Amino acid sequence: MSMLRRFWQCTLFYLLLAHLGAMSLTWNFVCLLLYPLLPRAHGTVVGRAAISSVYRGFWTCAQWLGLMRIDYRALDALSRDQGLIIAANHPCMLDALLVIARVPRGICIMRASLMRNPFLGAGARMARYIRNDPPRSMIRSAVNNLRAGGQLVLFPEGTRTVQAPINAFRPGITLMAHMARVPIQTVFIETDTDYLRKGWPIWRAPQFPMAFTVRLGQRFAPEADHAGLLQRLEQYFAEELRP
Repeated sequence: MSMLRRFWQCTLFYLLLAHLGAMSLTWNFVCLLLYPLLPRAHGTVVGRAAISSVYRGFWTCAQWLGLMRIDYRALDALSRDQGLIIAANHPCMLDALLVIARVPRGICIMRASLMRNPFLGAGARMARYIRNDPPRSMIRSAVNNLRAGGQLVLFPEGTRTVQAPINAFRPGITLMAHMARVPIQTVFIETDTDYLRKGWPIWRAPQFPMAFTVRLGQRFAPEADHAGLLQRLEQYFAEELRP
C-alpha cells in the first residue's frame, strides 16, 4: 500500500510540475503578443500580477493534493510596502516561486540566459524583471525600480546554499539599498526537504509532503557604509539559520 501511495504521489507531483510548465509557456506566448501593445505601466502591473498568480496556483494545488505543507502568510505584510529590498536565504530552486507568489509586485534579477527561455523570458520582460548583466546596468535598473516604489526580491548568496548555515554573501544588495535609499527586509525560508537543493536533479522525486515555512526577520536601514552593512547582514542570517 505504501508503494502504491508513493507512486501516486510522485505521479501527481510531476503532473503538477508539467502543469506549471504549460501555464508558464502559455503565458509567455500571450506576453509575446501583449508586450508591444500594452503601455509600459500597464504591462508591468499585468505581467507581475500574472506571474504571482501562476505561482500561487501551483502552491495552492500542491497543498490541496497533500504534497506540501506551506506557511508563507508572513509575506502578506509586505504587499503594500513601497521601495523595499526583500532579502531571503536560498535553500532550493523553488524559493523565488515561493516569495513571488505572495508578493505580487516583487521582481527578481535573472540570469541573462533565462531571458531567452521560452518558459520565462517573455513574461519576465513584460514584468520588467532585471537582467544580471552587465553589472552596472543591473544595478542602475534595480535602483530605478526601487526609487519608483518597486519591490526587489534578492538572494544575497547568489546561488543555492551549499555551506550551512549560509553561503558568503555577494556584494551589491547593500549598495543598491544605499543608492536607492530603501530598507532591506530579511526573510527566512526553512524547509525539511532536500528537493532541488544544489546537486538534486528535478527528476529525482522527494519525500512527501514537503514542508516550507517563511518568516520575516529584522529590517535593516540603508547605510553609507554598505560594505559594513553587508557583513552584519550575513552574520545576522547565519545566526538566525544556525541549528
